Amino acid sequence: MNNRLNYNPDVLSCLANLSNDEVLTPPQLANQVLDLLPQELFCSPDTKFLDPCTKSGVFLREIAKRLIVGLADVIPDLQERIDHIMHHQLYGIAITRLTSMMSRRSLYCSKNASSKYSLSHFDDPDGNIRYTDIKHTWVQGKCQYCSVSQEIYDRDNHLESHAYEFIHTEDPNTLYKDMTFDVIISNPPYQMSTAGSVESQAIPIYHKFVEQSIKLSPRFLCMITPARWLNGGFGLDNFRNKMLSDERISIIHDFMDSQECFPGVDISGGVCYFLWSKDYHGDCLVYTHRNGNYNIAKRPLLEKGLNTFIRENDAVSILKKAWKDKTESFDTIVSPRDPFGLNYFENGKEIMFKRIEDNPFTNSIKIYYYGWLKDGLKYADRKYVTTYNHIVDKYKVMISKAYGERGAYPYFIIGKPFIAEPGTCCNMTYLVIGEYEDKRTAANVVSYMRTKFFRFLVSIMKNTQNAYKKVYSLVPLQDFSKPWTDEELYKKYNLTDDEIAFIESMIRPME
Repeated sequence: MNNRLNYNPDVLSCLANLSNDEVLTPPQLANQVLDLLPQELFCSPDTKFLDPCTKSGVFLREIAKRLIVGLADVIPDLQERIDHIMHHQLYGIAITRLTSMMSRRSLYCSKNASSKYSLSHFDDPDGNIRYTDIKHTWVQGKCQYCSVSQEIYDRDNHLESHAYEFIHTEDPNTLYKDMTFDVIISNPPYQMSTAGSVESQAIPIYHKFVEQSIKLSPRFLCMITPARWLNGGFGLDNFRNKMLSDERISIIHDFMDSQECFPGVDISGGVCYFLWSKDYHGDCLVYTHRNGNYNIAKRPLLEKGLNTFIRENDAVSILKKAWKDKTESFDTIVSPRDPFGLNYFENGKEIMFKRIEDNPFTNSIKIYYYGWLKDGLKYADRKYVTTYNHIVDKYKVMISKAYGERGAYPYFIIGKPFIAEPGTCCNMTYLVIGEYEDKRTAANVVSYMRTKFFRFLVSIMKNTQNAYKKVYSLVPLQDFSKPWTDEELYKKYNLTDDEIAFIESMIRPME
């Protein structure tokens, strides 16, 4: 009973998330990120910190705690020390009016920084945590800064527009004139919904906060983001190329499962946080986290000859062996999405071809159109096939373009490939792998795709449930005049016992 009466949890560890797009940072995680920084920063009265998209105020609060301890000898009087820290070292830009009040409550112990209850008195009720009701700037139906749809976000004033101040300006230096920040640190909003528009995916925006922060030229930048940008992500190619080529990223912690950082929050592809140091140039210390464990390697973010980040440290040596003798990539025989052109748009909505029947009819072809072959066979008029006509009457291999799993490894990684006979096609549920004159060759392709070696190499590129053509780009093409087994592939590429054990631990057998 006494334990229950004395239980006094940190309120910031108990708050529910605003959404999967705006994830609140647990205090424990905030401190893990702060540990990346040189700790002498917390012993200087001149260090300035900015959270450009504060939600709960947890970063500012935890920084304040460290500064209060670190400046004890420099400013012995506690209240004088607190006043100096609050007025001259900590700054924040809130993402909404609500989060501005939450952040001030966390840092100043009062949502009104000018009230008698504030830990440090300000003349301005906002203190150093600002919130400005910014509007989107519409150009041809989209915001010129964050690219969201005017149709969705041009709202009444009583609705939140999600026009975040920090990224709705060309030059973030105008927000804090004549001020230089030593540290910019945050967990920014991740994406903006496109519900109701033609696009099928949410628009990522977290990278815009990173880019704006770098424009301010801080000494250090720490951000928590989804990990999708590391080797994929909708609309992130330019950002990924710039970041992976930036030798100022000195440390990165990569979590395959987002729930290791945010309990109860499932973010496809995991999350990461990193330290960008203006004066550092060199290899990156990469922490790969999985199932509560991690390993460390100091290596370039881009291995020589690659244009993507290898998330698994243990995968680097295997990949190098697979491509030691340069060969053609498996993705050269993988079709694009909607291989037969059966889907089209009508009034902004994606629709499949106009006629589909349960039974064959004149000039019809068999179509694999959904599911894992379960009730997934129908018939469509051949005239609706607009692309890949030349392979309709050949053997081919098909595989689902999406396959997702959750929980601990080992995984299947991809769905089960199957042989599609001549006279067949598919809709965008599937991708097509090659074209073959005989069933035996197609079966040999399937044997390769079912190996753990094949699926492990796919896993390097596949960080969401989608498995488009690109995820096969690190898989070497083989001679398909024969079937393949893992034992043959391990021997062909001279894998060590440790490398084989790693693959076996990651990939389940495909029965």
